Amino acid sequence: MKKKLTGIAALAAVGIALAGCATGGVPTGGSDAVALDPDAKLDGEITVWSWDVGAVALERLAADFEKAHEGTTVKVVDVGYDNAYDKMSVGFQAGTGLPDVVTIETDAAPGYITQFPKGMLDLNPILGGDEVDFDPFKWSAGSDADGSLRIAPWDSGTVALYYRTDIVEQAGVDIEAATTWDDLIAAGKVIKEKTGHTLLSTDLSAGGGFQMLLQQLGQGLFDEAGEITLDSPEAVRVLTMLQEMNQAGLIKNVTGWDGRVTSAKDGDSAVTADAVWWIGTLQGDAPELSGKYAVLPLPVFDEGGARTSNNGGSGLAVPAQAKNPQLAAAFVDFVLADADNQVSMMTNEGLFPSYLPALQSDYFSKPVEYFGGQPVYETFAELTAQIPPIVYTSDSAEASDIVANAVAAAVLNGADPATVLADAAAQLATSTGREVAK
Repeated sequence: MKKKLTGIAALAAVGIALAGCATGGVPTGGSDAVALDPDAKLDGEITVWSWDVGAVALERLAADFEKAHEGTTVKVVDVGYDNAYDKMSVGFQAGTGLPDVVTIETDAAPGYITQFPKGMLDLNPILGGDEVDFDPFKWSAGSDADGSLRIAPWDSGTVALYYRTDIVEQAGVDIEAATTWDDLIAAGKVIKEKTGHTLLSTDLSAGGGFQMLLQQLGQGLFDEAGEITLDSPEAVRVLTMLQEMNQAGLIKNVTGWDGRVTSAKDGDSAVTADAVWWIGTLQGDAPELSGKYAVLPLPVFDEGGARTSNNGGSGLAVPAQAKNPQLAAAFVDFVLADADNQVSMMTNEGLFPSYLPALQSDYFSKPVEYFGGQPVYETFAELTAQIPPIVYTSDSAEASDIVANAVAAAVLNGADPATVLADAAAQLATSTGREVAK
């Protein structure tokens, strides 16, 4: 789901809401005493919380679900993004006040799973048989350490490389031949020399895409043991690359979401590495650039490496306090594990499926006029199953803030990447009590 705020802000909201609760501690908000049954009789009513296009999609599909299951009612409430996480955090903390189904963004998922280990029902009895049909990264991000699926994958934030065809043509660069980051940086230097355009625009004070690039190397900020990997060789490599790109004048530093959109409209840079939902941003905010964009898989760091990453996306969960958990789980299954329904959410609301069979639809091979007739969704569809899984923890928000400071120190102020990342890892260890991975 396209985000109004970053997933990090959402994750931070978990901590803020918890800190404001007077009860102290973190109750589970329920247990797995409710065993979901795929053959349970479905009746009664459920309430679903979501926002923006997600709420629109769920309300539309709710009508179809009700027709298919006589005697059921699905009430979808648009709770608004700004208040959603505060409401959910308080509800999980109190063990009451939540609906039957909630929407949780992928970046925020590990925080909720860790803070409320039994606060959401295990959806494996309903969806477990379909695990191989879902984006593996999203399935992993929504599961706990024991493999229980607490948040079912909904839409993916599959990443590829958007590029301005007119700029690369003016520079005489064969962008399709730039299959590695080294190749792309070399091409960027030619583009800068011949056209004056930078290679890419990013907000360095917010991390400059560091974590997205790090995930491409199969590495996150923590390992499977929950230990800190901020100073891993992969992290040093990514930060060193960003520093060298900036020193070569290839990065246009912008501020926030609005800065990124404005930079794209102004044509400051030749490429953008971002998720599939950036398509909607371009079409909505820069219609005048129709015919001037195309898409490629990300360049790799090393031969045979992943040509994609993830940025954004969301899932659906059934709180343990749900009044009608069987109907809630059945609705989640109906919406998410059905190719036709997932394709309909793409065509109507622009939600890119995490359900891989949906990506086989002819819709994803259709030409898109904005991209000069290129079937751009086909590229994202092929890449989704290749997104490298990484580990998130309840401290991911704090780690992201520390990483952003490290990126600014190295890229903007010229500090040594290995040193600032080692310092960042030590800072995170002190503040969280976690060990730094050896």
